[in-house]
Amino acid sequence: MFIGHFAPAFIAAAHVRNTSKTNAPGLGTFFVAAQLVDFGFFAFTLLGIEKMRITPGISAMNSMDLYHMPYTHSLLGTLLWGAVFAVLVYLATRHKTASIWAGLIVLSHWFIDLLVHIPDLTLAGGGDKIGLGLWDCPRIAIPLELALIGGAIFYYIKLTGQKRGTGRWRLRLLITALLAVQLFNWFAEPPVQFGADMAVTALAAFAVLALLAAWTGKSRVHRNRGIM
Repeated sequence: MFIGHFAPAFIAAAHVRNTSKTNAPGLGTFFVAAQLVDFGFFAFTLLGIEKMRITPGISAMNSMDLYHMPYTHSLLGTLLWGAVFAVLVYLATRHKTASIWAGLIVLSHWFIDLLVHIPDLTLAGGGDKIGLGLWDCPRIAIPLELALIGGAIFYYIKLTGQKRGTGRWRLRLLITALLAVQLFNWFAEPPVQFGADMAVTALAAFAVLALLAAWTGKSRVHRNRGIM
């Protein structure tokens, strides 16, 4: 799953608002939270700390063999990443609600991965690996991902409105970018082997989507509740 991870980010951004004493983070921050452990994973692969390889046929939808990622994709590791990110968001904004949302979004990554990954996730970095394996069931995985992100975007639109004339186009551009990246993820020719170029491309894609989300969020207002 890829863009499905951003569903909690849209939901959080629909709820978190500025107060008189705090400056709430926007959609871009929550997009970073949604993929924080993947930011960490691909950075760690470049450093040789975590590892993956390409194994054609390992699952019906994905050829990535994620055989060593104890620090980013264990439940304990994800909890730690979420806790640290929540603290950083709080220190930067003094917005308690937003920091809690940010931490929960980071944590949601592991549970969403649990649905689709073949057994390659762990609870604490070792022991038995788990995963429900929906990557082997495209007829379930694809509609599920689209339903998650589609429902979250609809909810975001319902709770927020356009602030500037470009607001509608910014959101459409973000949605188009999300769909384009997801279609590439699903249907592009799989790589022959994993290398630094693949890790850098993934990190760049995450960064571009987060920047687009931040730009989009600045053009939205909460309906009858003030600016995000």
